Amino acid sequence: QVQLVESGGELVQPGGSLRLSCAASGFTSNYYSIAWYRQAPGKEREGLLCINSKDKSDDPTYYTNSVKGRFALSRDDAKSTVYLQMNDLNPNDTAVYFCAAKEGRACYLARHYGMDFWGKGTQVTVSA
Repeated sequence: QVQLVESGGELVQPGGSLRLSCAASGFTSNYYSIAWYRQAPGKEREGLLCINSKDKSDDPTYYTNSVKGRFALSRDDAKSTVYLQMNDLNPNDTAVYFCAAKEGRACYLARHYGMDFWGKGTQVTVSA
């Protein structure tokens, strides 16, 4: 069973930066996608960006244009961890951030068919 554990959420001031971590384990395939989603109070869950295990670089597939230029992904394969670097944060970025995964699909198909595994989320609050 795939397990995903997010960490790193906290209170940050507008304009600040934050790095979230997603520690993954239990994959039965070496072909999988890991994505970040978020859900703000009273809003639907929003897909942000994704990376696939077969990607040769850390350039993500963006699920929304709202975070392009501000959010980026990186990974440490030795630690089986994917990082979400968030810069120039604003109050609209306040949400619970989730890590999600799907085996056997590229990022755009993983989103289309739906992620199979989810972490419990980590709270990010952007406020002065």
